[in-house]
Amino acid sequence: MAWSLSEDKGLAGWSLRELAAGVGMRAPSLYVYFRAKDQIYDAMFGESYRQLLERSVATPLPDEPRSRLHAMASMFFDFAVENPARLQLMFWRVIPGFEPSAEAYAPSLQALTLGQEALAGIGIADQAAMDMWTAVLTGLVTQQASNDPGGERWRRLLDEAVDMFAAAYL
Repeated sequence: MAWSLSEDKGLAGWSLRELAAGVGMRAPSLYVYFRAKDQIYDAMFGESYRQLLERSVATPLPDEPRSRLHAMASMFFDFAVENPARLQLMFWRVIPGFEPSAEAYAPSLQALTLGQEALAGIGIADQAAMDMWTAVLTGLVTQQASNDPGGERWRRLLDEAVDMFAAAYL
């Protein structure tokens, strides 16, 4: 229900009272499970990165370096733009003061490690290369989500961006 409210009203646009009503309980009952909205964001953050981790693990990665990069980029891009509220919570830090707990943050570290290992498997282990990889991907994702939601304007540039990255780092 929190995701549904976030998709309709934005991440910060709903109240605990609205969430409680949406799940069929009174707000004081919801406080038994979540003392504050940040605890709900925390659960959503952890869930988001577990979903990314699951998608990453389920994505077959070719051995050929460029093909691997294309597969990784496509999976990430598609995952990131399919849910704008999730994208905002995971990557844009739109909730003032929200910091995920160590427990919620753990899957993000696992997903990052998985990506680093996949790149290292094709000879890209330099931190600067990893920084460039994440900057290129999140830049395209951000442009797509911000300026052409549901479209293909920046998605169509993904293969070219991956090829440019490959030319520089492989």
